Amino acid sequence: MNVVHHSVTLQTDLCKGCTHCIKRCPTEAIRVRDGKAVIKSERCIDCGECIRTCPHQAKRAIYDTLDKFKDYKYKIALPAPALYGQFDKLEDIDYIISGLYRCGFDDVFEVARAAELVSEYTRQYMKNPDIVKPVISSACPVVVRLISVRFPSLIDNVIPLLPPVELAARLAKEEAIKKHPDLKKEDICVLFISPCPAKVSYAKNPIGLEKSEIDGVLAMRDLYFMLVSEMNKIDNPTIASRSGIIGISWAGSGGESSALMNDKYLAADGIENVIHVLDEIEKENIRGIEFVELNACNGGCVGGALTVENPYIAKTRLQSLRRYLPVSLNHVSSMPTDGSVPDDVLWDSEIDYLPVMSLDTDRTTAMKKMTQIQKIAEDLCDFDCGSCGAPTCRALAEDIVNGEASISDCIIRMRQKLGTGGESK
Repeated sequence: MNVVHHSVTLQTDLCKGCTHCIKRCPTEAIRVRDGKAVIKSERCIDCGECIRTCPHQAKRAIYDTLDKFKDYKYKIALPAPALYGQFDKLEDIDYIISGLYRCGFDDVFEVARAAELVSEYTRQYMKNPDIVKPVISSACPVVVRLISVRFPSLIDNVIPLLPPVELAARLAKEEAIKKHPDLKKEDICVLFISPCPAKVSYAKNPIGLEKSEIDGVLAMRDLYFMLVSEMNKIDNPTIASRSGIIGISWAGSGGESSALMNDKYLAADGIENVIHVLDEIEKENIRGIEFVELNACNGGCVGGALTVENPYIAKTRLQSLRRYLPVSLNHVSSMPTDGSVPDDVLWDSEIDYLPVMSLDTDRTTAMKKMTQIQKIAEDLCDFDCGSCGAPTCRALAEDIVNGEASISDCIIRMRQKLGTGGESK
């Protein structure tokens, strides 16, 4: 699960060298060097926090454009449930689906449909007495990557199920070939309309899989304006939506958990809250909980960095949309009764611990470095001001030991020395 293709990038010419991003990065992947931010690729989990935080828009997400896929014979849109909460005064999801057809798509497969199936598979998985609890959802790729980097002891807690977007991509292609037998698989492209940059990285580096069925990822905010224009031209949309309350609820925090028909769950959103919950699980301070739903974005997927609307307004709109919908419109045709889940909806491979934050592969060397870091950190001011270009004084100490920084980078310490004549002689 080593991430090679990142969806978060830095535009150096826009960077002013402020410390907003280094303070918010959950894996301490950013430093400021020579007046510009630098992203440590191996530590980045593409959460998008730096995109939200940067006041100069120097951090941006890389994603695909619709024009890139114009040569495909058959284009399928995969709208995320969060898309439905972006539009004001929307009373019928069919307007969005009809609008997507007018935007040039040949077919639309709602990710919410697959989410309802994943909910059923999760309920089945939870019946297995041999699983490690609490079970942690694998739907948010940022959370899974965070666990693989910072919380390796919790890897076995992650449910090895395909996320709804991956299952939707598979089912969409299968349905297309059934409806159009003349189509070959290479004629079809499946494009996910994403609320966050993490899904872009997922399509390039899928979790638990060798290759994703998602051919491209479009930014929700880019397609939004095109959709608004086309939706305004529709008087009577075609009845096309096949999603229920359960599927649409996945857009917001708590939606996945509520579909389990089990009140022994915990749902948290926002990367800082996610880290706090994982810390507590690792310390075994959370008891009596069987399922944990974690979303890196505030409010859930509706709070992604590629959305348009305020996440809490979007959640309110989704509540209105769900009012007259059935609970679920998608069900697994046959399900075992022994708690087992079909292999075709499980990961092909396990996720691995990525020791990107370890000091050294050799334990003895790592221990020596840790001792050096502790000593240097004690000599620093412990203000965590960020003026040195590192997020904390301890991070600066680590950089010094690794030869990536100097003690002179600490402005406060240098002022103290100069004030006593330490370096003015």
